[in-house]
Order: sequence, then C-alpha cells, then structure tokens
Amino acid sequence: MLWCTYVLDPPGTVTPPRVAYALGRALGPAVVRNRVRRRLRAMLRQESSARGLPPGSYLFGAQPAAGTRSFVELQFDLQQLLARIRA
Repeated sequence: MLWCTYVLDPPGTVTPPRVAYALGRALGPAVVRNRVRRRLRAMLRQESSARGLPPGSYLFGAQPAAGTRSFVELQFDLQQLLARIRA
C-alpha cells in the first residue's frame, strides 16, 4: 500500500530527516489525499520519536487502495515499510 524512495545522507551527518509526500489523484479526492497525508505525518512523528529515521531525504507515497485503509492498517503498512528501510 505504501512506498518510499530515499537517499541517505553521508555518514556523520546530523541533520534531521527531510520528508515529503507524493499522493496522486488516483488515491481519491482531496479529502482522502489530505487524510492519508495527515495520518502518515502523525505516524512518522511517532516513529521518529521512538526509533528515528536515518538522516536523509524521504519521499513517501501511497497506492490507491491506501485511501480505504484504517489508521491501524496504515500504521502496520508503515511499520513494515520502515523495517525494510532500516534493514
């Protein structure tokens, strides 16, 4: 449901991660896109305070089916995605 493209900063960099969202019209109307964006932002804020993302630039996106997922389902998808990024 979720995808991420990222470029890590060189080792030793202490800048915070930079995050952007790419949620296209295929996801649904503006209300749905904004809801998914707000949910992802809240979840990433929680994850960043817990484990933190490595310094770098991240572009998060969602497939159209993500518009119908609940908060808990999106959170599970994001946790799986972040585990793959950290690995």
